[in-house]
This record gives sequence, structure tokens and C-alpha cells, in this order.
Amino acid sequence: MALTGRAALVAAIGSVPVGILEPGWAGILAVNGPLALACACDFALAAPVRRLVLSRSGDTSTRLGETADVTLTITNPSRRLLRARLRDAWPPSSWQEGTEIGGSRHRVTVPAGERRRVTTRLRPTRRGDRQADRVTIRSYGPLGLFSRQGAHKVPWTVRVLPPFTSRKHLPSRLARLRELDGRTSVLTRGEGTEFDSLREYVPGDDTRSIDWRATARQTTVAVRTWRPERDRHILLVLDTGRTSAGRVGDVPRLDASLDAALLLAALASRAGDRVDLLAYDRRVRALVQGRSAGDVLPSLVNAMATLEPELVETDARGLTATALRTAPRSSLIVLLTTLDAAPVEQGLLPVLPQLTKRHTVLVASVADPHVARMAQARGNVDAVYEAAAAAQAQSERQRTAEQLRRHGVTVVDATPDDLAPALADAYLALKAAGRL
Repeated sequence: MALTGRAALVAAIGSVPVGILEPGWAGILAVNGPLALACACDFALAAPVRRLVLSRSGDTSTRLGETADVTLTITNPSRRLLRARLRDAWPPSSWQEGTEIGGSRHRVTVPAGERRRVTTRLRPTRRGDRQADRVTIRSYGPLGLFSRQGAHKVPWTVRVLPPFTSRKHLPSRLARLRELDGRTSVLTRGEGTEFDSLREYVPGDDTRSIDWRATARQTTVAVRTWRPERDRHILLVLDTGRTSAGRVGDVPRLDASLDAALLLAALASRAGDRVDLLAYDRRVRALVQGRSAGDVLPSLVNAMATLEPELVETDARGLTATALRTAPRSSLIVLLTTLDAAPVEQGLLPVLPQLTKRHTVLVASVADPHVARMAQARGNVDAVYEAAAAAQAQSERQRTAEQLRRHGVTVVDATPDDLAPALADAYLALKAAGRL
């Protein structure tokens, strides 16, 4: 009967013809010979790595801060049992700190002619595309003394989307929008530019809204109600130049701008307006146009996922020219950029009349909450100097904002947590005032 496994290996070791070796070698091989033979047999019994067939399946996208599961299928076409350790390598930003080793290394046992699956759970720490590198497999023999090792390229990409944390503010802004649109009964109706309906006068109504002709035909006083215009065009312009790379808290300014833009896009699309996106520094980094209301938000999120700040000075003239080509008719242009004095005064202000001549312009900027805390600091000499520097920085931002307002621009300057709701409120205010 043929021996297999450990029994065959013991029989082979026991049959080494030590007596026929030259003098001097007998003692060495008496110890090392069996070990060498054991390693050779272990290596021979290890399943080959190159013949393995690997494929992937699973998630192709996830939001920043959430997990993505990518499944690796290992097929063993050989006649030997595969006992292996494998490492599924991904970029370092695919993991939270301290979790990479446990998440990417697996032990697998695959019988001959069968397949097994292992799952790698990613938790990316940055937006953008995360691409799998390679799968390294170490195949062991039955004794674990020797192994074969090889690597396979198994392509897969997981797109990490913006987290859209500001969506928690959407229900309250939609309720306000319904009030402006006349779908909720309120004492003071929003005044737009499109006639909506007639209703009975209630105390608190603007007397200028009374329709005297309709009142004359009935026994009660009738007032006209208005609703904001629909199908307006909104162009979101993201400045991706060097100022967007500055970090406020734990994230770049660009990420806070993306979050605010997503909330405004979700709100405006619900209001029946058309939303486009332009990301620009010295050239177009992203452009989303002509999407339907149901498709605009997924398209914006997908386009924003790969945006990164560019360490170049933004070309304000090129940005303005591209925005005018993208919005040929009267639109609301929302420019998410900096309020630092030098970029605005030297870049934006000289070309701003080209935008305000035809469009309504809103500038939104991310303020650093640390500056506000510094301005309140007291107690020692260092704190007083910090407070003076912070007060000077705040004064410069206010002066820059006032220059923009003198050109008819609406300015929103808020911290990262407050920028998105403040921008949505500014949009609703323009709707209520009939400017949009």
C-alpha cells in the first residue's frame, strides 16, 4: 500500500543510505540530510502559486468614513491542497490607522479543484480612487517547513465619495422651501416673481398684496400669493487653487466647500432649479452640465470624489471666462473660494463686473474657527499678541467681504460646520426676495 503525507516522509528519511557516503560526510548528513529531504518533500507537496486563478467582486464605491467590502475568490486548479497565507495590498489611505494588518492578511485552505473566498474590509481615510495593488500568496507544504511564494495582479478600484455630512440640514431647509413655494400655510407668504393663487386676507399679510378687483367680486378681502420662479440656472464654481489646500481643523478647505455645494445642489434641485458644477484653477478640473433633477446629485458626488487642491494660483480671468461660457444666460453663480485679501483684490475684483453684469453672484468662503478662538484669548502676553493677530485677520476678511458687497455680491463667510446651512439660507433668502 502506498504511503502518503507524514508516513511517506518518515519512510523516505529512514531509507537514506548513509553507509555509502565518504568518511566525514556521514556525520553531517546524518543530521542535516533528513532535514534537507524533509524540506524538499515539503516544498514538492506545496500547491503551486502561479497556477492559482484569482478574481474580485464587491463594492466599487463608498462614502468617506464608511466601509467597503471587496471579496477575493481563489481557485485552485492543481491536484494539491493549498495551505496559504495571503496579503491583499491596498494603498495606505484605504485603512484607518492601525487596522491595515488585520484587514489585509488572510489564511486560506483550498482543496484541489475548488475555490474559496476571503473579504477585505476597507475604511478609506481620503476621497478619490483607491486601486488594489497586488495579492501576495505564500503556499506551505504539509509540514510548514518550506513554502512557495508569488504575486498576482487582480485589478479593482473603489471610489471614495464625499461624506455629505451636511445632508442633516436638508429637511429643515426643504420645509422652508415649501413655505416659500406656498405648499405650507403660513401667515407671511414668500414673495417671488410668479403668481400662485388668491386666498383670503389674514392679519399680518402685506397690504400691497391685496387684489382689489378680486375683492370687489366677493365678500372677503383677497390677497395675491406668489411663489419663487422655477427652472432657474445655478452654477456652482469650486476654486481648486492653492488656497483650497489650506487645512481648517482636520480637513482641507476644499472638502468643506464640497459639502456646502452638495447641500445647495440637493436643495436647488428640489426647488426645480437646474444645477451645474465647474471646478477650476488654471484649467477645468471637473464639469457637470445638463443633468436631470434625479441625476444631478449622484453626478456631482461622483465628479467631486477625485477633486484635489492644486498648488497653483487660480487664474481668475480664465475662471470668469469659463463660467460665462458655462452660464450664457442669467444665472446664480455660487463661487466657493477664499476671502483672503490678496487673491480677491488682485484676482477676482478686476474681473467681477463681467459676472455681476449678467448674473447674480454669491461668494462663499470657509472661515477658520481657530482664529475666532484666538481673538478671545487673554491671560498672558502670548495670548494678547495672538488675539491682536486674529483681530487683524478678521478685520481684513470683513474689509474684503465689504468690497465684494459693494459690487452687488452676496457674501457667506462661515466656519466649516456652519458653511453649508449658511449657504442654503442665503439661497432661500434670494428666492424669497425674488432675486432668483
